[in-house]
Amino acid sequence: MKTKVGYSENANAFSSGVETATMANVIDNPKVGLLFTSCVQDQREIMKGAKSVLGDVPIIGCTSSAALCTQDGYLNKETGYSGMMLFGGDVSVVTAGSKKTDESPREIGRRIAKEAISKYKGDRKPDYFFMCASPANEEEYLKGIADVIGDVPVFGGSAADNTVEGKWSILNDGEAFADGCVIAIFYTDGKMANIYTGAYHETDNVGIITKVAGSRTLVEIDHEPALKKYAEWTNQNVEDIMGGNLLTATITAPLGVKDPIGKVIAVRHPMAGNDDYSMNIGADLAVNTAVIQLTNTPEGILKANADTVNKVNGLLSDIDSYFLIHCGGRRLGLALANIEDKIYPEIKKAIPDKEFLMVFTFGEYGRGDHSSNTVGGLSLSFTAFGK
Repeated sequence: MKTKVGYSENANAFSSGVETATMANVIDNPKVGLLFTSCVQDQREIMKGAKSVLGDVPIIGCTSSAALCTQDGYLNKETGYSGMMLFGGDVSVVTAGSKKTDESPREIGRRIAKEAISKYKGDRKPDYFFMCASPANEEEYLKGIADVIGDVPVFGGSAADNTVEGKWSILNDGEAFADGCVIAIFYTDGKMANIYTGAYHETDNVGIITKVAGSRTLVEIDHEPALKKYAEWTNQNVEDIMGGNLLTATITAPLGVKDPIGKVIAVRHPMAGNDDYSMNIGADLAVNTAVIQLTNTPEGILKANADTVNKVNGLLSDIDSYFLIHCGGRRLGLALANIEDKIYPEIKKAIPDKEFLMVFTFGEYGRGDHSSNTVGGLSLSFTAFGK
């Protein structure tokens, strides 16, 4: 399998797509392009430009929050950007996607998985897959996909915008929509290794989730209002973290839940504090499970980038390239600490001479040692591909 990254900061959307695809289109037998763009440009025009170069090669992806990062620098022009990792060589890739419909997310996951594998001409089982979804129901999409293809490793992240206003888009081979899911399923002997981590530290502040509304509103911890409990844990005035203030206040002190065997601490990013002292959370929760307050400094969050690359390097020899999913909330935290400009040099130091594409998402997917596919926020999902 071969990969190549292309990118552009052309303000003209069609030209941006042309430039990105042209730069990437130097590998033999391209099979799929994973495309990521700014939310301020016309994504359909970017895809149209890319398709004018790549023809029938499927293109899927999403919008990235405020920036992209490549081997040549940090792309964050206010007028827009696009970046693509093109996959080719000895690999088969099939794609499918869907807007949100009257079906349940799990049913949509099943349907697009069936559609994708129907395009594969062979009898091999899938090796891994990429997924992008809107920032809601990601767990259910994953369940539906697993219903069809089984326990296959995932990498990817959720669509994002620059201001958490819902201006994100999912890209599906010419379509752009705000709510739904796309997948690319890979069949290849080419190796993939993924590290999925929040890279936070556990504190002694632990409680039992005793009440949840829906799947993503944390109402009570230890039978106490969740926001009040969190304020007590972090020594904050509860009134100071009401509403959207909670989102930035929790970047360095989010919540976490462990998988059943403790191999993955999935980060749960509190997004808003409500009048009833409940908390809107960026991923699913379950009653009668433990929730842990996590912690890290902005400098520690930055350092985790290179540390995680080094951990991926320990899993795979003869690496060809890296696909790096970095939470947009983490990027925001680094921006607020005035160290966002250090993201590129830190990654470049860890990956001095190989291709990489870093995307900033509003939800991250991956898996740990012997864990299942997991969804969380404020996380890194760093993937390396072998030659």
